[in-house]
Amino acid sequence: MKKALNVFVLLLLFMVPLLSACGSEKTGNNAGKDSGNKKHKIGILAPAVTHGWVAAVAYHAEARAKDLANDIDYQIQTSSNAEEMTSQLDDLMTWGAEAIVAFPQWEGMEVPIQKALDAGIKVVNFDIVIDADGVYRVSGDNEDMGIQGAKYIVDKIGKEGNVVILEVPTSGSVSELRKKGFVETMAEIAPDMRIEMYATKFTREDGLKDFADILTSNDRIDAVYSMDDETSIGVLQAISEAGRNDIKVVTGGGGMQEYFNMMPENEDIWIESALYSPAMVKDAVDVALKLLNGEDVEEVKVIPTTVVDRDNYQDFLDGNSPY
Repeated sequence: MKKALNVFVLLLLFMVPLLSACGSEKTGNNAGKDSGNKKHKIGILAPAVTHGWVAAVAYHAEARAKDLANDIDYQIQTSSNAEEMTSQLDDLMTWGAEAIVAFPQWEGMEVPIQKALDAGIKVVNFDIVIDADGVYRVSGDNEDMGIQGAKYIVDKIGKEGNVVILEVPTSGSVSELRKKGFVETMAEIAPDMRIEMYATKFTREDGLKDFADILTSNDRIDAVYSMDDETSIGVLQAISEAGRNDIKVVTGGGGMQEYFNMMPENEDIWIESALYSPAMVKDAVDVALKLLNGEDVEEVKVIPTTVVDRDNYQDFLDGNSPY
């Protein structure tokens, strides 16, 4: 009997630490699931996919929201016009959004965004300037993209030559600012450069079609100032199909993965992209969270231009990006 009692006591002594360990592990898991911190609600409004760059805005916005999952709850909505985006903005307000990150590409969003602001909701616009009192904005620097494009071309071909500018009048201030930066900088640093200007659009199909016509009417072109990576892909195809070897530089803009991968493949042409990256929308999500946390932020945050070419393109590759 005494021996059995001793065995029982030993078993108890052995089991106590195990039970204590199990109990503490369960408590730790519960603490991790419910920290007691209130999550902020952030809504994200983006256009439906009309262009690869636009698709990547929604991709990067959601990626950043997932990174911040411990701090925020989020909903992301995509729309095809101002009416649909307005309806989705109302839905986000009903959901209880405390901040909204918006990429309003259409006219007519001023009133609904002002309504949200008047209701005490923080609004951070990505890229687009909108006339609403109290809105914050995060964007790239369109004019600086033109400045950097001019400097890049002069660096590669010198201060004299024939340059074609591909402007996109339908894009409004985007094209105007990029053209302004390019033309003014070129006049300053290479006043003897001969410049021809043609209209196109931000698609590879238009870049191919329009530049094929341009090639037939220009015997010599030293460089092309294209404002968009997709346009530039069409330009490069037109150059290849025409068998031209006079063009030494083709610029671009945006930050397209397919275009990045073309840079090392074209040894006879310097392919450049002035980043106006859709990943900048991550900064807009960060600004929204900072505002909700009571931090001071700039009313307008302008992200400087980064130039990408065959020398540094590997630093910007993202295999998961839709653009």
